[in-house]
Amino acid sequence: MKQKIVLIIGISLSLTFGVEAKNDKKDTTMDRIETCKQNYTRLFGGEALSGKGSDPELMDILQKFIFGEVFETGSLDHKTREMITCVTLASMQTLPQLKSHAAAALNVGVSPIELREAIYQCAPFIGFPKTLNAISTINEVFQEKGIPLPLEAQGTVNEDNRYEKGKEIQYPLYGDEIARTFSNLPDEMNESLPRFLTEVGFGDFYTRSGLDIKTRELLSLCVLAAIGAESQIHSHSKGNIKAGNDKATQIAAMIQCLPYIGFPNALNAIRIIDAL
Repeated sequence: MKQKIVLIIGISLSLTFGVEAKNDKKDTTMDRIETCKQNYTRLFGGEALSGKGSDPELMDILQKFIFGEVFETGSLDHKTREMITCVTLASMQTLPQLKSHAAAALNVGVSPIELREAIYQCAPFIGFPKTLNAISTINEVFQEKGIPLPLEAQGTVNEDNRYEKGKEIQYPLYGDEIARTFSNLPDEMNESLPRFLTEVGFGDFYTRSGLDIKTRELLSLCVLAAIGAESQIHSHSKGNIKAGNDKATQIAAMIQCLPYIGFPNALNAIRIIDAL
């Protein structure tokens, strides 16, 4: 009789936990879908998972993953996520998607100045032509939204102090790493190249108003991940730590990049960051 009672209780518990497990799975799935819809509407003002268009299945997969899961991974706010997304898309020159996300960035509270500065920050890493393409794309969004151009100037240096001001930012983060690395270049290029980095990369860009150093460093890391610059990812991950972005923040940023740059580049960057 006791064995019979134990067996009945066991079956009852098994069925109960089985139902709970199924319900948990259902709730998780529903959470992903509902979260996707909420995030998508907040960003773009439209409806996710509509089943419309020529490729609704692909849109279903990417929307659930990006807006239902990636946007909920880590502690980044939506403003930071959209700036990361915009610099990533600018780096890869996927300009139609950049235009959509530029509008989304404004929708979640990124100011026009912040968005422009995020794109400007790409220039030392992806070059000026690609940056000009990206700026042209976000300017289209500004014009469509009635935002007057040009935006207010944010430069803080002049010809006389751009090296010193750049050095004030560069050296606490990176020291003289570049100067040492290229010290054996011929014909005084060993002096010119490190100076260019200090004057342009840090003097002309990092000193600008509109974004703080901590944000600029995180965005720079995302650009480097997008272009697969592993050596520079290593250096800038250390720089991010010094700027105030801990390892968890950096990895969350790489996960935010993942749907746009693909698993290989994102995982390589995460591996480098995690190994520090």
